[in-house]
Amino acid sequence: MFIGFGTAVNVVTVVIGSALGVLVGHRLPHRTRELVTQVLGLVTLVIGGLSIASGMSEAFAAEVGAQARLLIVLGSLLIGGIIGSLLQIENRLDRGAQLLHHRFASGSEGSTFVEGAVTATLVFCVGPLSILGALSDGLGQGAEQLLVKAVMDGFAAIAFAASLGIGVMASVIPLAIYQGLLTLLGFALGNFLPVGQVDALGSVGGVILLGLGFRLAGIKQIPVGDLLPALVMAPLLTAGVGMLV
Repeated sequence: MFIGFGTAVNVVTVVIGSALGVLVGHRLPHRTRELVTQVLGLVTLVIGGLSIASGMSEAFAAEVGAQARLLIVLGSLLIGGIIGSLLQIENRLDRGAQLLHHRFASGSEGSTFVEGAVTATLVFCVGPLSILGALSDGLGQGAEQLLVKAVMDGFAAIAFAASLGIGVMASVIPLAIYQGLLTLLGFALGNFLPVGQVDALGSVGGVILLGLGFRLAGIKQIPVGDLLPALVMAPLLTAGVGMLV
């Protein structure tokens, strides 16, 4: 296997899953497609909760202290959310997906295309497996984590595309860029993030997944795209607090 193999497989499974989902989706009634999206929302809530729990690790506590972990997660989300809101990241994601729709798609699925592209991008890119798997692949430690993620994303793409349409397939572009860059960083810099910082990032990612799960389940429309800068703030705050402890 070559460096980046895991991301390549991940892209292929999402493309195949999206195509299958679109084919199945035309045969499903609207109520069934809505139910599929809501179920995915509930599953995303579970995944987010598990990510938070696994991120609150002993390595995280050893770096900043057990009491500071929750404060770092909260601080990362608040600062990152403010930055994201000022930069209008959610709106920019919407406009980017609209541009992809006008360029590559046809028909009357515009709003569904945008929702599918944005939602699938966030689901496939936000999470500890995406980060840890890409770094591991870049470090030459194997692509097993990304291969597991690829299988999960493939099945998720089927379900998403069945309810949200071909826009889900557009998520492979940011997915390839995001995981590809992380793989290159891992290859060039080695272990540039300590375990504690990676776990902090995973916990923050889990909270963002909770927000996405609420949106998918129709509970609350949270602009989770604006929270993405929190993923950068988490390791920075962890490193800063770690130097003071």
